[in-house]
Amino acid sequence: MRAFACTNCGQLAYFENDRCEACGSELGFQPEKLELVALRPLEDGSGAYEAIGSGDIVRRCANHQTAGCNWLTSGDAPGLCDSCALGRRIPDLGVPENVALWREAEIAKRRLVYALKRLRLPLARPDGAPLVFDILSDAAEAQPVMTGHDDGLITINLAEADPAERERRRHDLGEIYRTLLGHFRHEVGHFYWDALVRDGGREEACRQIFGDDRLDYEMALKNHYANGAPADWQMSFVSPYATMHPWEDFAETWAHYMHIVDALDTAAAFRMRVKPEASSDPSLAARVTGDPYTADSMEELIAEWLPLCYAVNSLNRSMGQPDLYPFVLPEPAIAKLSYVHGLVREAAAPAGLN
Repeated sequence: MRAFACTNCGQLAYFENDRCEACGSELGFQPEKLELVALRPLEDGSGAYEAIGSGDIVRRCANHQTAGCNWLTSGDAPGLCDSCALGRRIPDLGVPENVALWREAEIAKRRLVYALKRLRLPLARPDGAPLVFDILSDAAEAQPVMTGHDDGLITINLAEADPAERERRRHDLGEIYRTLLGHFRHEVGHFYWDALVRDGGREEACRQIFGDDRLDYEMALKNHYANGAPADWQMSFVSPYATMHPWEDFAETWAHYMHIVDALDTAAAFRMRVKPEASSDPSLAARVTGDPYTADSMEELIAEWLPLCYAVNSLNRSMGQPDLYPFVLPEPAIAKLSYVHGLVREAAAPAGLN
C-alpha cells in the first residue's frame, strides 16, 4: 500500500481515513486515480465536493454513512464506488452487531480491489461475467454460510470479521494464519484461476506447476480434513491448506503473492532498509525500492521479501506478537509464486486503461 497524505496540509493519512487528523479536511479515495485527496464541499447544495489539488468534482460513495466507505465517485448523482458496486448481497443491517462487522469486511474488500487495480487485472472474466461478492450472516440464511468462490461469486461469512470468532476457527482448524483480508485474497485467486487459467487456455501449463486440477475435489477435501496436510508440506507448499487440491494450492499461492506485493509496496513507500548488524550475509540485506506491482520478476521480489520478513517477524516477537509472516518459502513454492507473477504480468491491462 502506498503512503498517502492529505492534499491540503501534507499530513500522512491511512488508506481508510475520511478526515485529516491535522487540518480537519474531509478525505476521500479516488479509485480511478488511486489517490487519497482532501475535499472541499461545493456551495451549491448538490452534495458534491472539489478535490483539493486537482479540482476534480467528486461525490462520496452512497455507502459512506452505512459502511464507512471513504471511496469517491465521479458521477453527477449519488452512487456506489468501484468497490461497493461489486457487492451483491450484504447482511441485515437491522441487526446492530452486523453493522460493525460489515464495515470491517468492506474495508478488507476495498484493500483487495485497490490491489487488483494496481495490478491492472480485469474485474470480469473474458465472457463478461463480473466478479461479485456476497457478505452474509449465518443467522439470516437457511444454511450455514460457507466462505468460498462459485462461478465468479465470492461469499464471505460475516463471522470472519469478528477477531475472536476468526481466532477460534483458526485454532480449531490448526491453521498458521487466518485473516479477513487473507480470505478475500484467497477466494479471488479462485476467480482468477477461472478467468486467466481455465478461460485463458493455460490449464496444461498450470498443471505442470500445481498438479492435475481434474482430481476429485470433494474427495480431496474430505481427505484433508480427515488426515490433515502431509508432514513434509513445507517442502513444496506455501501452507498446509495448499496441499488439499491443486485449485487450493493455486488460490493459496495467489493470496501469498498478494501478501508479498502489498507488504513490499508499503515498505517501499516508507523507504525501509534492512541491514542486520549481526550478519554480513548479503542475502539478509535489502533496500526496498521501486514498485512491486510492476516488478519484472518474482526473483527480485523474493530478494527483498525474505530479509524484510526476518526483520518484521523479529519486531513482532519483540512485542510478544506472532510472526507477521509465519511461513517458509521453499523453492517449489517460489516457483509457483513465479508462475502467478507471470500470469498477472501477462494479464495486466496497459497503464491507464484499468
